[in-house]
This record gives sequence, structure tokens and C-alpha cells, in this order.
Amino acid sequence: MNYFSSDFKLGILGGGQLGKMLLFDTRKFDIQTYVLDPSNQAPCKIACNKFFKGDLMNFETVYNFGKKVDVLTFEIELVNLEALEKLEEEGIKVYPSPKTLKLIQNKGIQKDFYIKHAIPTANYKRFGNLKSVIVDILDSKLKLPFVWKCTEFGYDGNGVKVIRQISDLDNLANVECIAEEMVPFKNELAVIVCRNPSGQIKTYPVVEMEFHPEANQVEYVICPARIDPKVAEKAIAIALNVSEKFNHVGLLAVEMFQTEDDEILVNEVAPRPHNSGHYSIEASYTSQFENHIRAILNLPLGNTASKVAGIMVNLSGEEGYSGDVVYENIEKILSWEGVTPHIYGKKETRPFRKMGHVTIVNKNIDEARKIAEKVKNMIRVISNR
Repeated sequence: MNYFSSDFKLGILGGGQLGKMLLFDTRKFDIQTYVLDPSNQAPCKIACNKFFKGDLMNFETVYNFGKKVDVLTFEIELVNLEALEKLEEEGIKVYPSPKTLKLIQNKGIQKDFYIKHAIPTANYKRFGNLKSVIVDILDSKLKLPFVWKCTEFGYDGNGVKVIRQISDLDNLANVECIAEEMVPFKNELAVIVCRNPSGQIKTYPVVEMEFHPEANQVEYVICPARIDPKVAEKAIAIALNVSEKFNHVGLLAVEMFQTEDDEILVNEVAPRPHNSGHYSIEASYTSQFENHIRAILNLPLGNTASKVAGIMVNLSGEEGYSGDVVYENIEKILSWEGVTPHIYGKKETRPFRKMGHVTIVNKNIDEARKIAEKVKNMIRVISNR
């Protein structure tokens, strides 16, 4: 099929920043794109060929949208699975497949999948609702502390909380969830695996992630990870095994813990472009977004190696600010060598909402990390309140 400057149509479910960055590469290749998102202010709206407003969890909306395109992908997991399954049955190519998404969309099912396939992961217990968690704590069947995760509809740090005392459960939703054993770890790592339908597979270098202590959100992504090469090899091998077991097409971001004993435990996966790969736009020979497009169209995959060390700094909404967004001091970093800001196009900010990121590239990873700290301290995402 001729994808370039043709009648071919690529559909993207979700119109957020991941979709917007995907569209940079579809525009580069002149591939027609249709986007479906519930918000008329979706970041993708300015860059796609056709934009459709609609509920991603509604069967008819997703199904009717999918019938308009030749290949369908998504930038968010919270989409109607039944519609994707029907579209696939009717000949629409859906990547990653509904079968893969079904195993990942629910974190409880995802964790069970790891156990079934002998993939190392932290110990956990599934619960039908929050009340059952409380009962197990009171009956001494569940030890504190642990990590509480809702199994569905979590995003950007929402739906995850460290429970150190029973009162920490106050105000959490009474929904299906898991209680996960807290793992003493040195580092949180990630590996992005890229695979096309023909079976060609490549991995990006292992990255190291530093998280905000309260928001449970990535603040910095560091590539390459500052870890022993043998640990990196182990992380890549486990990520490739996870990819093989899920039989995915496109990108699969595998988030992992490096324990104090240098074991690797899989935390969770995302079958789409991922925050841990944003650095690749400036630092890699082929960005994660271009490789996702290549993969789902069954084109040869690009070089995933880094040209230079890269660090990504997340720009999130400051606490205490909600409303029309203002990026304070962003013009000051534009004169800094190797520093590139990405603004997502969300008009309104709120505390900890992802509003953009900044990439720092440098031959010296330690110097890049110092600049990243300066960027983090310089820019504030606030509002006119």
C-alpha cells in the first residue's frame, strides 16, 4: 500500500500530546491522519487532516470512526475494546491489537499475565473494591505499607498511592484495585521495544526515571541510564521477553524496578508512545514516534541508538494554580545550548497536569543532568488567577 501522499488514512484514538507528537512524523511523511478525542481543545486538532469529537469509551463512536480509516492506532489505553475487536474482525488493521490491549488495559489482568508467563514482578493481591482492602488490613491479611493501584482509568500518577497507614485509604475510590508489595529499589528504569507485523524488533537504550515524591509522576528521564552494563543487558532481555509474550505491534514501554540486589522486576507496560521516550525526538537517530508509525505500517524500523546523551524534564502544572496556562521564564532557556522545549497545547493548567517537556542533549550525561535541574528550577507552569 502507498502510504505517502495518497488516499491512505491513519486513525488515531486520542488527541493528546502523544498524538500531537505522532502527527509531527505523519506530516513529515505526508500521511493522512484522522483523530478522535472527547475535547474540542485536544492538542492534536491543529495538526491532523480531520478531527472528530467523541467519547473514546463509546462503542458506536469508536466503531464508526474506525470504519473511516485503513489502519487504527491509539495514544491512550482507555478506549472501547469491543469496538476495536469488531473493526479488526471486519478487516481494519488495529495496532496494537485488541488482544494485546485487553491484557494491559486492566492492571490486575496485566499483573496476572506476568505471573502466568514467569515474568518477574512485585508480589500483589487483587481486590474487588476498597472495602475488601480495609477488611484484609484489619484482619492482618495485608501488611502495611503497600502500593494501592486502581486497576482501570488511572493516568499521570492518578490511581496510585502509597499506603503507610489505614487512614491513607480515606477518599480513595471504592473500585477494583490491587495492593502491591513495596519494593526496595535503587532505580526505576524503562525500555521501549518497537516491533512491526513482520517481526522486526528493536529496543531503545535503558533509561532511568526520577519521580516526583508526591505526584508519582516522572520528573526526569535520563538516557542512558547510569547503571552497570550487565544490569542494562538484563533489563533489555526482560523487556524483549515481555514484548514476545504480549505479541504486540508498535511500541511497548516496559517500566521496571532495579532492586537493591540488582534484580529486575516489571512494574507495568504501556502499548504506545511513552513519557520515557520523549528524549528520543532530539537525542535518537529515530524518535519513538517515528518508529511507532513505521511499526504499525509494517515499514523497516529506524535506528534506535542515541546520537548523544539526553535528559527529559517534564513540565507539569504548579500546585495552587488552575486556569489559563502561563509558561513562566520559558523564553530564558531558549538561549541555552542543547535545550529544546515542547509545549503540548493544553490551554488550561491544573496541579501536576502534564503541560510540556524540555529535552537537554549533551555529550556529557552529568552536565546534561545539571542543566536539567536548572531548567526545572527556571520554568514554572502557572495560570492567570
